[in-house]
Amino acid sequence: MPDVVADGLRVLFCGINPGLMTAATGHHFARPGNRFWPALHRSGFTPRQLAPSEQHELLSYGLGITNVVARATARADELSAEEYRQGGRELAVKVGRLRPRLLAVLGVTAYRAAFDDRTAKVGPQVRTIGESRVWVLPNPSGLNAHWTPTTLAEEFARLREAAEQD
Repeated sequence: MPDVVADGLRVLFCGINPGLMTAATGHHFARPGNRFWPALHRSGFTPRQLAPSEQHELLSYGLGITNVVARATARADELSAEEYRQGGRELAVKVGRLRPRLLAVLGVTAYRAAFDDRTAKVGPQVRTIGESRVWVLPNPSGLNAHWTPTTLAEEFARLREAAEQD
């Protein structure tokens, strides 16, 4: 799954891994029940809700997308602990090279596994990667029912506000 990235982004969003529909379409967060695109818009990152097929428009807003693990699966729980750790190492190299202001990992469980941080919570992290600050967002999958569309957008808005303060 190709990344949507450029040097010096405001925010690099990092999904867990591509789902099967994402892999089939080549568009990040392509499953209709995924709430990434609505949350991105409702939080004020984009002036309108983009479709997954418009993912490259993110670059014009200083935003990008990558994944912790490149392998596509039906569910993130199909990934091994080693895949997460290796993905975290590779992500750190990518972030060091691209130098986004903020890295936003979508999913606290994925962040904990990739960076061996069992106490991480949603929100800003103490960890930095080079000069890039790290933020953990809730997983926008429709399976993550603990976060409603409203609370998900509110958390995305906290990140947007932090990105604007830089």
